[in-house]
Amino acid sequence: MESLEAQVAVVGAGAAGLYTALRAARQGAAVTLVSATALAESSTYWAQGGLAAALAPGDGPELHLADTIAAGRGAVRESAARVLCDEAPAAVEDLARLGVAFDADRRGRLALGLEGGHSARRIVHAGGAATGQRLIRQLSALVAEDRRVAVLEGRRAIALLVADGRCQGVLLDDGRRIATAATVLATGGAAALWARTTNPPGAVGGGLLLAATAGAELADLELVQFHPTAVAASNGADGFLVTEAVRGEGALLVDAAGERFVDELAPRDEVARAVQRRMALTGSSSVGLDMRDVDPALFPNVVEALRRAGIDPERELVPVAPAAHYMMGGIVTDLEGRATLPGLFAVGECSCTGLHGANRLASNSLTECFVFGRRAARAASREPPPDRTALLGADPSIAPPPAPSPESRQALWRYAGLERDGDGLRALAEDPHPLVALIARSALARTESRGAHQRRDFPSLDPAFDSRHVTTRGAEPRLEVWT
Repeated sequence: MESLEAQVAVVGAGAAGLYTALRAARQGAAVTLVSATALAESSTYWAQGGLAAALAPGDGPELHLADTIAAGRGAVRESAARVLCDEAPAAVEDLARLGVAFDADRRGRLALGLEGGHSARRIVHAGGAATGQRLIRQLSALVAEDRRVAVLEGRRAIALLVADGRCQGVLLDDGRRIATAATVLATGGAAALWARTTNPPGAVGGGLLLAATAGAELADLELVQFHPTAVAASNGADGFLVTEAVRGEGALLVDAAGERFVDELAPRDEVARAVQRRMALTGSSSVGLDMRDVDPALFPNVVEALRRAGIDPERELVPVAPAAHYMMGGIVTDLEGRATLPGLFAVGECSCTGLHGANRLASNSLTECFVFGRRAARAASREPPPDRTALLGADPSIAPPPAPSPESRQALWRYAGLERDGDGLRALAEDPHPLVALIARSALARTESRGAHQRRDFPSLDPAFDSRHVTTRGAEPRLEVWT
C-alpha cells in the first residue's frame, strides 16, 4: 500500500483542524490535512455563534473565567478554563491578522455581543450569525495557499495505526497510510447521534471511536448540551439553530398564552429544561421565540433561513424546542492537546480538556478551537520524526467507525435526552452502536443531576462528584479528578 509521510497529520477541516494545520505549518512542520469533504464544507460552516473573549473595557479574563466556572456547574477543569480565558484575546487578534473580518462599530471597535451565562458583552462575530462561514472560508483559503500543507479532500481516516505503544499514523479509506510524528484529530462532536439535533448528519463521533479503538481514553460522554432554540417544524427547517445571540439582543421565549417563563440569558441547561417543562405542562411540541423587536439586520442569515422555511420572524413567533447541540466530552487531552495515547492529539469538539464542565458557556467552543489548536500545533510540531519501520508493523485490519442506525438515534434521544433514568440507560447500554453504549454507561456512572446531565432517579447534585470526570478506556467507566 502507498505510504505518505508528514510531521503532522490533521484529520478534520473545521475551524480547529484548519487552524491547527496553519499553526503547525507556521512552526515549520510538513502537514497533511485529511478532509472528508471539500474544504469550506465542514460543520463549523454552520456555526452561528461567535468567539468569547474578554476584550471590552471593564471586562477581563478573571470575569470570563468566573462565568465559565459558574456555567460548568462544579465540573470545570479550572486550569483549562484559565488557559482559554487568558489566551482568548490573542486568538482573536491572530485571526484578525489572518484576514478574518470581525464585526466592528462605526468607530472601528469590535462589536461585542451578549449571550447566556456571560456577565459582559464579549462575543466576537464575523458577519453576525455567519461567523462560521466567514472563518471557514478564510482559513480554507489560507490552507489551500500554504505550500507546507498537503490537503487530501474527500478522504476519511478509518483507523489510527498503533505500534510500540504509540500512534504512528493514519489509515485512509483508499488504503493509503500516512506515517506521522503526530496525528491530530479535529473531527468534531457526536450530537448528530441524537434523533433531534442541530448538527449536520456527519457529526456522529467518528473521531472518538477512532481514538477509543486505538486505546485512547475518553471522558464526560454523558455531558451533552441541548440547545433550547432549535426550530421545531416539519417543513425542512426542523433542527435549524436560532443563535442565542438573538436573545442577547432582546428576543423572548413565550408559551402558547404569550407569557414569558424563563430568563432568556440564563445558562443553556437552565433554559433548555425550562422550555421542555413548559412544553410538557402545556402539551405543546414547541414554545415561541419572539424576535419581532429584534433588528433583522443584525441576523440576516437567520432571518433569511427562517423565511425560506415559511416563517417570518418580524411578524410571527418562531416555534422552537430543545435539540442535541454540543458534546462537552470527548478524547481526553492535556492542556497541549495530547491524548493518553502517545503521538495522538485532539482539538475542538472531539477533545475533552475539562474546559466546559457539565454545561458549556456560550461561544467558548469556537474560542477553544483556536486557543488549544495553537497549543496542539506547537506541541505536535516538536514530536520526534515518524518511524516508518514501526508503521509497517501497525495493524491496518480495522473496520471504519460504524454509522448509527435510526433505531440507535431514536433510543439515544429517548433514554439519554434532557432527562434520563437508570432503567432507560441500562437498556441503552446494550445498544449495538459502540459510542451509544459508551454514552449510556458513562451516564449510569454519574448518579446525580448536574448541568446538562439530569437523572430523574438521582435528581440532586451530589458534592461527591464535584470536579470529577467520568473516564472510559474499554467498557467500564471510572471517576477521576483532573488538575
